[in-house]
Amino acid sequence: MSSEKSGAFTKENLDLYLKELAKEYKKLGGRNHPLEIILIGGAAIIETYSFREMTTDIDAILPAVSIMKSAINHVGDRFHLPVGWLNADFAKTGSYSHHLNQYSAPYKTFSQVLHVRIITGEYLIAMKLQAGRKYKNDFSDIAGILEEQKQLGKPISYEMIDTAVHNLYGGWERFPEDAVSFIHSILEVGDYAKIYEQIRANEVQAKKTLLDFQEVYPGVITEENVDGILASGIRQSGKPSILTALKEAKEQSAANASPPRKEKMRDDPSR
Repeated sequence: MSSEKSGAFTKENLDLYLKELAKEYKKLGGRNHPLEIILIGGAAIIETYSFREMTTDIDAILPAVSIMKSAINHVGDRFHLPVGWLNADFAKTGSYSHHLNQYSAPYKTFSQVLHVRIITGEYLIAMKLQAGRKYKNDFSDIAGILEEQKQLGKPISYEMIDTAVHNLYGGWERFPEDAVSFIHSILEVGDYAKIYEQIRANEVQAKKTLLDFQEVYPGVITEENVDGILASGIRQSGKPSILTALKEAKEQSAANASPPRKEKMRDDPSR
């Protein structure tokens, strides 16, 4: 599968920044007060999987401690990182759950004061399905996680994802219909590597559509109308949507799996 070619953070430099963050926090007075953060989203993916090399910002569950905020700003200034390079903005979105800590896994400890945990596997998939953004990496990340888990010999089943959804969100009621259809279809098709490439191309196109629209109609795009704008862009481009592409792959997979029909032997009049 192809990797991301743009963005600010990789596994290597993210670990460096976390190490520097721990040192800065320690210097500002946190030596005797260890803290814990939980990486989610793109940060969790680049730390755990190889299909995606980069992310543009670091989403995390962060403690509300003033010297930690100062440490984040100091590290950002020293390395010329964007403002909010490490942030907890996602806590204001529907993908947040107060159960995330319970289902996170230990990652690394830096300078004995910064304990980093991480969201992985089916729990990342549950969060990506809840977000369900067609112009981000949400759907391609799901395909990438499914493929890499399969390659590791630890495939993720629908039952595992269903358990994660119930553990984090109490069920599927608040999930976008497209996301629910997507997970059923991709698990049924199963060719995750091929689907990853198709979906990623669609996501890149969707982002371009929104940027072009924003240039012509600044300030118009909202969470309520973004799907309509993207649907209009898909119709104009003539390219299939993510779900349409999946449906076609599903039909092709079913056709390939069907045994060839045997033609009835015709009566030979010469007999």
